[in-house]
Amino acid sequence: MSDTFDLILKNGTVVNQDGVGVRDVGIRGGRIAALGSLDAAAAGEVIDATGLHVLPGVIDTQVHFREPGATHKEDLETGSRAAVMGGVTAVFEMPNTNPLTTTAERLAEKVAAGTDRMHCDFAFWVGGTRQTVADIPELERLPGAAGIKVFMGSSTGDLLVEDDAGVAAILSATRRRAAFHSEDEFRLRERKDLRVPGDPSSHPVWRDAVAALRCTERLVRIARETGARIHVLHISTGDEMDFLKDHKDVASCEVTPHHLTLTDEAYGRLGTLVQMNPPVRSAAHRERIWWGVSQGVADILGSDHAPHTLEEKAKPYPDSPSGMTGVQTLVPVMLDHVNAGRLTIERFVDMTSAGPARLFGIAGKGRIAVGYDADLTVVDLKRRQTITNGWIASRSAWTPYDGVTVTGWPVGTIVRGNRVMWEGDLTGPSAGRPVRFGETLGRG
Repeated sequence: MSDTFDLILKNGTVVNQDGVGVRDVGIRGGRIAALGSLDAAAAGEVIDATGLHVLPGVIDTQVHFREPGATHKEDLETGSRAAVMGGVTAVFEMPNTNPLTTTAERLAEKVAAGTDRMHCDFAFWVGGTRQTVADIPELERLPGAAGIKVFMGSSTGDLLVEDDAGVAAILSATRRRAAFHSEDEFRLRERKDLRVPGDPSSHPVWRDAVAALRCTERLVRIARETGARIHVLHISTGDEMDFLKDHKDVASCEVTPHHLTLTDEAYGRLGTLVQMNPPVRSAAHRERIWWGVSQGVADILGSDHAPHTLEEKAKPYPDSPSGMTGVQTLVPVMLDHVNAGRLTIERFVDMTSAGPARLFGIAGKGRIAVGYDADLTVVDLKRRQTITNGWIASRSAWTPYDGVTVTGWPVGTIVRGNRVMWEGDLTGPSAGRPVRFGETLGRG
């Protein structure tokens, strides 16, 4: 008697922890049920994936979906729609909303708002503040919590803990890996007068490499003193890569497509559209970040999707807000780098699925393996396509990569066995659920 599955992907090139090869993938009850040759099996639906690569579902652990408080530029539905249109199956969303995500009640409200409304699975970072230190051991273990996020340098929103004592208090209370925006606020304040009105190219002069390195050095020292695990977000400098290579026992780090792709010459072309915190910097910094990718210092990729409307971005610098869309373009931009030989498809998979699962203890995701959630990102590595603003599903509806032609494209997004995107169309209802974590199982 042959096996029966809900869905079989046939003849795709599966990229996984055990190598790359043509295999069928059988899915039943939302989970991977079989791998290998499934010619004799029956299924409710069969997808011919000949010529396509089947990857573990891409997990983007840094997005800002602006709900609640700024839903004119994004919300959980539109942001997650952009995610699945770009091949992303799960996201970790940031706490700098209005009101801030700093209490159990606010976290529960976000989880409720995302369930069966977001198109991908999700978790939410909880903001670490001086006022909530006593609550952190409970907050970081609540259902749907990705962990604690701390801003050591001011950015969008009102979360800021800039001093060593405040950071040490938070890290002394954490047991999970805490994430940090690492820019030295004291140096940023000292250098504010270096911003040139109307000139966004002065942004990386103000928020210079020293501000990033100095803060990351402080953060690693505090982590060692408190015995904590830390995750440094959006590394923008080669100096930090050189420093972090000697501290991998306590510090993991993330790199972004924009810091790997753009340089400071983009300010002349794109103006405030390329304004980010921390900034896009020189080609020399970009190349050293790539060195960190090639040497394994960089652990994961995250988009830092942080949308603002074009009207807001059109304000003259420095009144213009920092941030750009990114969740939908992460996969095609990075697959273009794969095709250019800057990283292998196996390394891409490690940085977008296995890596996030390993760092944050995600349960049942990050691998194509029997018993795991059937989260799959299906891509055509050889398809050449032009990224356009019209393709962007974010409510803000623009991308700094408008008009850029890439090689490598997301063809399909499957979340827990549900085909939610195929060939550029939403193909299933929104059925997002909270991501589960090994350290908090049984609390959901």
